[in-house]
Amino acid sequence: MGAMFRSEKMALAQLFIQPEAGYYAISEMGETGCVQFRDLNGDVNVFQRKFVTEVRRCDEMERKLRFIETEVKKDNVRIPDVKELPKAPNPREIINLEAHLEKTEGDIKQLMENSVNLKSNYLELTELRHVLEKTQAFFSEQDEANGFDSAHKALIPDDHNISVRGRLGFVAGVINRERVPAFERMLWRISRGNVFLKRAEIETPLEDPTTGNEHYKTVFVAFFQGEQLKTRIKKVCAGFHASLYPCPNTQQERVEMLKGVKTRLEDLQLVLNQTQDHRNRVLVSVAKELQNWSIMVSKMKAIYHTLNLFNMDVTKKCLIGECWVPSNDIPNVQKALADGSSACGSSIPSFLNVIDSNELPPTFIRTNKFTRGFQNLIDAYGVGSYRECNPALYTIITFPFLFAVMFGDCGHAIIMFAFGLWLVLAEKKIGAMKNKGEIFSIFFGGRYIILLMGIFSFYTGFVYNDLFSKSMNIFGSSWKVNETALGEGFTLPTHEDDTIEGQFTPRENYIGEPYFIGMDPVWQVSKNKIIFGNSFKMKLSIIFGVAHMIFGVCVSTFNYIHFKQKMQLILQFIPQILLLTFLFLWMVIMMFMKWIIYSGQYDHIDTKLGSSCAPSVLIYFINMMLFKNRDPEKDCDEYMFESQGDVQRILVLLALLCIPYMLLGKPIYIMVNRKKTQKPQINGNQGKRNGDINQGLEMNEVTENSTDPNAPAGQTQVSHQHEEEEPEEEPMGEIWVHSAIHTIEYVLGTISHTASYLRLWALSLAHSQLSEVLWNMVFQMGLKREGFTGCITVYIFFAVWAVFTVAILVLMEGLSAFLHTLRLHWVEFMSKFYSGEGYAFDPFSFKAILAAEEEGGE
Repeated sequence: MGAMFRSEKMALAQLFIQPEAGYYAISEMGETGCVQFRDLNGDVNVFQRKFVTEVRRCDEMERKLRFIETEVKKDNVRIPDVKELPKAPNPREIINLEAHLEKTEGDIKQLMENSVNLKSNYLELTELRHVLEKTQAFFSEQDEANGFDSAHKALIPDDHNISVRGRLGFVAGVINRERVPAFERMLWRISRGNVFLKRAEIETPLEDPTTGNEHYKTVFVAFFQGEQLKTRIKKVCAGFHASLYPCPNTQQERVEMLKGVKTRLEDLQLVLNQTQDHRNRVLVSVAKELQNWSIMVSKMKAIYHTLNLFNMDVTKKCLIGECWVPSNDIPNVQKALADGSSACGSSIPSFLNVIDSNELPPTFIRTNKFTRGFQNLIDAYGVGSYRECNPALYTIITFPFLFAVMFGDCGHAIIMFAFGLWLVLAEKKIGAMKNKGEIFSIFFGGRYIILLMGIFSFYTGFVYNDLFSKSMNIFGSSWKVNETALGEGFTLPTHEDDTIEGQFTPRENYIGEPYFIGMDPVWQVSKNKIIFGNSFKMKLSIIFGVAHMIFGVCVSTFNYIHFKQKMQLILQFIPQILLLTFLFLWMVIMMFMKWIIYSGQYDHIDTKLGSSCAPSVLIYFINMMLFKNRDPEKDCDEYMFESQGDVQRILVLLALLCIPYMLLGKPIYIMVNRKKTQKPQINGNQGKRNGDINQGLEMNEVTENSTDPNAPAGQTQVSHQHEEEEPEEEPMGEIWVHSAIHTIEYVLGTISHTASYLRLWALSLAHSQLSEVLWNMVFQMGLKREGFTGCITVYIFFAVWAVFTVAILVLMEGLSAFLHTLRLHWVEFMSKFYSGEGYAFDPFSFKAILAAEEEGGE
């Protein structure tokens, strides 16, 4: 958890790598994932960089892999997952991989081409078979109409697909079913009604060999008269993509031809089956290595993209790069450089230099699977500034707790806890799943948040004594009736009339016995249950809110101390914490004083300390701000203790003094400092002479490298003096304006933020009341019947109640409480110390690159 307190220290490093070792070194760094490279070729076109040819080769291999993957998925061949990610191939292996991919692509394309040719032949024979079968009836009808018998038909000459029966010819073929109406209209128009069309539908769809889509088709025979009309019909058939087939004149020839077609179809089907089996074997063997090939090509492409960020020195014998690296990971980078040099057999070592820079480093917070979800909540608001205190560390506890204050119900908490526990226990199995869906991925990413929210909600539900809107009487009720005070003949009231008035059994020196933990179960049957619950939860929300805000202001001190802004402690922190303390912390103290001083057990002993004289803290606070006195009731004191009015007036005056303190302190301090730092101008000759001396010293410092003897092996500590322009001083007018805005925001925000924490009370009350309504209006309706019908009714109403409970009270109310808790952290808590104006550390990591590609593919 110490790593989450603030972001890690970052170093700007300069890498000097031998060209032959560059590929291997970058590969090792990609495996470790701890370096963020900077582009030193920003002014160079992408297509003019050194390794653009290698990137194009990788793009070509990716294209081939996409083609192979498409063919594998087309045949529904399963692609096994990779158990262990392969490393990036070395340059010698790249050539073999490229040749293997090219051969595999060629083999699959040849198989596709052969398959298309075979399927085209099979389609033509299938259509011809249907033409011969369907047209048999057409010719039989025509022969009977013309009065021809088989002897006469044998004497008629055959012109491929034209037969003269008297004066009629015909054309037979197959056309797509959806084109038939337009085809008929076109034939009627070109022939002016002189074409007689007969058609019959093919019941089974036929597969297109090119696209693989299935189409329903229709067999047709067009009878006509004359050669000119024959030419027109053929042109129409070509325009509608109709396939024409020869059809013999005599029935005997048609039968013999049909037998030959069927025989060829059987032989072709056998060849097709063998071709498909061979294709499946090839694709199955390819699918086993497909994921490995894709990962290797992706890593290889990422390496060359990174190498394009490097610069080549003037001798072209060294690659120079710059990168941000966490200081703790510098040894890992040095090891990667050494491993890269040894892998390529280079005798010249690569090395790393840490350089000084005034540039703002990226923010890097090391997380694990437990803390990553909480860190994502903070980063969604804004990435923290460099070395700024990280709110995620405290959010691990405060977020589920404030959520639980609004969601407190033991029954609903068990459901949420069970769901979170299932996600945690099955995280390996679920994490390996693909296409989990966007919503489920969000739930899975926040599985530990859900688990903690369920645990904390169970605790608050136990304190509220709330289980699906019902109370649990575990320790026995501590409420007792003061029968002596009520008089003789007193009987316990019914549940409808039950009112908790704080009556206790009198005894000498009686001290009240509170319920063991949480709320007494007798409040469940009390008529003033809502009144008591409102008061109790409203006070709790204010107490938690003030404590949360004071903690946020206190965390700001860690930032001031770390950045050596000690004057901020005096000019900002002190007035802010005092303003909160003098007003709102005092209100919280009054709440505790009221709970301690006043009690129902004193109603018949000392009226001034009884429940009837218990003051309203809200009225106290309003009168305190308005400098008014409280009008006490009869036999009651005006204040809870002597001199309370004087104390409150002093607190308000001190709080008011904090406002000009915040407003004027920082601008006046800056003005005084600027006057002190102004130096008298020296004469021109002396200034010029000193300037020349200083310039010479600076040049010596730049040209000389200082080696740190304590630096690790392979690391040279270089101090670079950058000539940077001094930042212009901010005008005093803007400083006054900023101070005024900051003061107004804090003063008004303190009031509005305190009121904003009342949402803890509002949502908690709404959740409990909605749960009670759902129980009374739905589930209890099934409990009113008895006997056999009662069992069925209970079963039905329980199912309805369970569905509404999960859908409304757990999901919708849980989401509402989650969003309100998020707002309380982003606005009310983090605004006290967190700016969130940094940028995230984005290291070169193969794992992150592959994960991004997988999400993009989904």
